[in-house]
Parts: sequence; structure tokens; C-alpha cells
Amino acid sequence: MAKRRGAQWLAALRTPLGGFAAALLLLVFAVAVLGPILWKDAASAVDTNAIGQGPSAQHWVGTDELGRDIFYRVLVATRLSVLLALVAMVIGVATGLVLGMLPTVLPRPLGRLLASAVNIAVAFPGLLLVLFFAVIFGVGTRGAVMAIGFALAPQFARLTQTLSASVAGRDFVLAARVAGVGRIRLLFRHVLPNIGEPLAINATIGAGGALLAFSGLSFLGIGVQAPDYDWGRLLNEGLNGIYVNPAAALAPGVAVVVAGLAFNLFGETVAGVIGVRTRLPRPAPRPVRKSTVEPAVAKDDTVLVVENLEVAFPQPSGWTVPVRGVSFTVRAGEAIGVVGESGSGKSLTGLAVSRLIEAPGSVTADRLEFAGTPVLTTPERELRPLLGTSLAMVFQDPMTSFNPARRIGKQLAEVSEQHQGLSRTQALARAVDRLRAVRIPAAQRRARQYPHEFSGGMRQRAMIGMGLMGDPRLIIADEPTTALDVTVQRQLLRLLAQTRAERDTAIILISHDIAVVSQTCERILVMYAGRIVEDLPAAGPQIRPQHPYTRALLATTLDLDTDPDAPLAVIPGRPPEPHRMPAGCAFANRCPVATDQCRTEDPELTVIVPEHRVACWHPDGAMPKAVSAVVVSGGAE
Repeated sequence: MAKRRGAQWLAALRTPLGGFAAALLLLVFAVAVLGPILWKDAASAVDTNAIGQGPSAQHWVGTDELGRDIFYRVLVATRLSVLLALVAMVIGVATGLVLGMLPTVLPRPLGRLLASAVNIAVAFPGLLLVLFFAVIFGVGTRGAVMAIGFALAPQFARLTQTLSASVAGRDFVLAARVAGVGRIRLLFRHVLPNIGEPLAINATIGAGGALLAFSGLSFLGIGVQAPDYDWGRLLNEGLNGIYVNPAAALAPGVAVVVAGLAFNLFGETVAGVIGVRTRLPRPAPRPVRKSTVEPAVAKDDTVLVVENLEVAFPQPSGWTVPVRGVSFTVRAGEAIGVVGESGSGKSLTGLAVSRLIEAPGSVTADRLEFAGTPVLTTPERELRPLLGTSLAMVFQDPMTSFNPARRIGKQLAEVSEQHQGLSRTQALARAVDRLRAVRIPAAQRRARQYPHEFSGGMRQRAMIGMGLMGDPRLIIADEPTTALDVTVQRQLLRLLAQTRAERDTAIILISHDIAVVSQTCERILVMYAGRIVEDLPAAGPQIRPQHPYTRALLATTLDLDTDPDAPLAVIPGRPPEPHRMPAGCAFANRCPVATDQCRTEDPELTVIVPEHRVACWHPDGAMPKAVSAVVVSGGAE
């Protein structure tokens, strides 16, 4: 365990942030330790011939009113400034931890009273609390330490209360309570180790805050008193001659900033190491499921090849696999629809193809190629230009996909600046041109507006325009028409069809509406429980599905011929959870024609006629009359 913790520290210190933070903090502590030893005499030497001088070769930041070297005085003051800040931080953290944990141990009325008192204290400005406690504890170093320490305590107490409450309801804490573990032991053995990361970050930030507070109190004359001096007293002394020698006040100010930055950056590094305790246990390596589907033969016009794609996420008990063995190909100019209920894996498939699944998620595939380039094995630096210019992703909610603080035109132009090497002016001109291409009126004016000034349909158009900033060979549209009225929905679908016709761009349209997809795309991939259960050609209203799930989805769609007095069709039951997948067909428990074979054996995706594949043991089985009247589930995403 000690070796592993040491390896984690080494790894953290090798990062640019960790190395810089450690070096900066080491420098501050080295000066704090060695400063009074090496430069105390030089800092105390009075030279009446050099009173109030400015920066020179002999005195780098000048001298004070007694001719003492200010630079050496700043170095010597480092020890007292840092030491007092650390002591105040320790007092604040210790007091805050006690106040934060006491409500858990005390009887409920007393605990609520204490929590309310902490909330009231947190509501007061920090500086006001510091001055209040400074009046109580008196002027001087000891009073300032106590004042700052107790002023920091409420925020640590509030943080401890919040974090403890978030951990107290977890299963391992409940199990410890059932086992009879006492409250005190429960806090120190089960709660505190799991809230160490944010407490460590806030403790180091608190040290930086204490440093600044001490400097403020000493600057006001109620902190460190003569003959001692810290950076705050030096700031006060330098202020008197700031118009003659600004460096006299600048030097201690820079010292405060550097020391505060060192504490904060090192806190981030410490959190990266301590936070390992709160991470999920690393599960055993995930066994990769071998596909029995015949590999797809890539043609010259093939844009995307996907074979046995799996997406998995770690859990304490192992891996959950929401996308299981997905295989398909997309040719240039082809429009493919992906449909299914919520949780079927449609969006995850699109994200995996775009290489947008981040750790700790795991993406594996026997073959995943875009434009002839392996997506999973190609280094990100080489793959980024290809994906940035040849693959466009249209997300479901463009309001969250656009940066609300930046203008639409600049966000579109960023694509060309990054991937095409255009200047800012050229990229902005291209952005305006792309906005015109997606039928946004007054594109020049609209490019200067922010996302909130666009309607929902216009934001979707702008998102498509962002995809067209490059020369996309594939557009993945993830629920682009959700929450839009039918008129805007029709306009967006026409725009995608026009883009496809003009540029020979392939389109993957992810949707829960099989009726829309059947009228827009050439092929339909029906997904259920992370798998493709049917791959069939679309023929408008004459679509002929063979899988019971696809037929059920069609039965839930509404049209002008739907009887308004009839009950809405729904699919009974719910899809299985990804980590609780049944042994046989995942749809068996909801299927009206399921047999014992369906519940014990999982069917493979099999070709039944050319261009039509289905994963079902009874693809030709008719739905029994007794069940055909049963309401079919509303599972649209």
C-alpha cells in the first residue's frame, strides 16, 4: 500500500502542474527556513546614507526610512508570514471539522442548533468575522492567529457537514451501522477517509486565504507588531513612499501572490493523490465478446465500418456494458436511421464512433474505421484533424452544445481556425457563409449574436452549419428534432437531405420516432438493450419489419388515420438494465411471441433476405390475436 501511494505521488509530481506546484512550494519553504539564517543581519542593518532610495544594484527594490534593504526584509519576513498562515489554517480546519461532525454525534435537537449556527456564521463576510474576532482576542500576533483561524472555521464546518451527509447514506456506511460500529468510529473510519479530497483542496486554499488575511490585518496595524514584521507590515511601510519608490510596496505584494499560488496549486496536486481513495475500485479486465457476425466487406465508397462495437463503464462489482456487439457500415451519401427506446445505446454508439467516450469508459471493437482510418488505434493528434473536418456531430440540445458566453459566429469560426489554418477574418467570413447555407436569415447580423438570441430551430440550423464548416463526409444527428414543432422539424430534415444530396454526405439520424426515420432514411437500425435487433431497408409507410420489437415501435406511432377514441398503444414492461441483462433474448419478457428458447438463448443478427437482418428466433411469427389488442409500451426516448 505504501509503495502504491508513493507511486501515485511520483506520478502526480511528474505532471506539469504537480511539478511546478511542488517546485514553487519548495522555494517558498526554503526561503522561509533559510531567510532569517542567511539574511537577517542584512535586513536589519541600518544605513543612514541610503534612506528612502529606489531600486539599484546594491538594493534591488530600494531601502526604507531607516536605510534597510527592503528585498532582504521581504525574504526574512517569509518565515513569520507563512508560519502564522499555516497555524491559522490548522486552527480553522480542526475547529471546522469538529463543528461539522458534531451534529452527527450529538442528539438531533442540539445537532440542528449547531448546524444553524454554522449556517449563520457562513452567511457573514469573512473579513467581517476576522475583524470581529480580532476585537475579541486583541491586537497582536496571537490575537490575529486566533481571529483568522476561527473566521475560517465556519466554511470548513459547512463543507464537512455537506460532504458527511453525502457519504452517510451510502451502502457501506449503512452496513457499518448495521454491524454496530459506533458513531465516532464510523466518522473516522468510514466518513472522513471518503471526503479527504475536497477538504485537502479547501485546506490549502484556506492557507492562501489566511496568508492574505494576515497581511491585511498587519497592514491595518492590528496584526504583527514591531519589532517583528511580516509582509503586511512591509506593505504598510512601503505605502508611505509608494509615489517615490513603488517597488517598496510591490515586493511584499508579489511575495503574498507567489506564496498563495503555491498553496493553491499544490492543493490540486494533493487532491489528485488523496482523491484516489474515493474512486471506484478498478474492476477486473473486461472480457471482450467475440462477434459471430460475418465481417463487413468495405467498398470504395464506404465511410464508416463498425464491427463488434462495445462500450463499457466500470462499477464496483464489475463492468456494465450498455452497447453490446454493434456492427454496421455506412456508405457515402447513404442515410441510416438508428431508433430505439431510452437506454437502448443509440447515443452511446454515436459518441463511440466520434471518439467522445471519455475515461473511465471503455470502447472496444474488432474494427472501427472512419474514412479508412482506425478510430481506436490512431493517436489523437493524428485523428483530430480528420474528425474535426470530415465528421460532424449535431447534438440533441444545441443550447447546451453552444458556449453561452461566446457569439455564434466566433464558435463556428473556431473550427476553421483550428483545423483549416484560416485567419480569424477568413474563418468568420466562412462562418457567415455556412449560416447562409443552412437558411439562417441576416446571417451577417446573426453571426454577432449569442446562442440565447436564437430560437430552438435556428440553433439546430447553426449546429448543422458548424458541422459544415469543414467538408463532412458523415453527419451524426442525435435527436436533432426533439422538442421542435413539426414545421421546424420538417425544415431541418429537408436541410439534412439537401446537404446529403449536394455534398454526397452520409448521415446517421438517431431518433426515437421510427416513422420520421422511415420517411427520411434508406436503412433503419433498430436497437434494443445495447444491440441491433433489426437492420432493414426503409420503404416509407410500407416498411415491413420482422422483429416483434420493431413492429411494436411502429404500433406506437400516430398518424391522421389513428382513431382518436382508441387507447394509445404502448409496449408493456421496461427494457432491462445494462448490468442485469437476461440470459436469452433481452426482449423476451416483453415479447408476445416469446418461447422458452427465447428466454435461454440469445439470437444472433442473421440475414433473412438481402439487405435485411434480424436477431429473432421467430422473425416470421405473427402476433397472437389475444395479444395484438394489448397496448404496446411507450418507450420512446
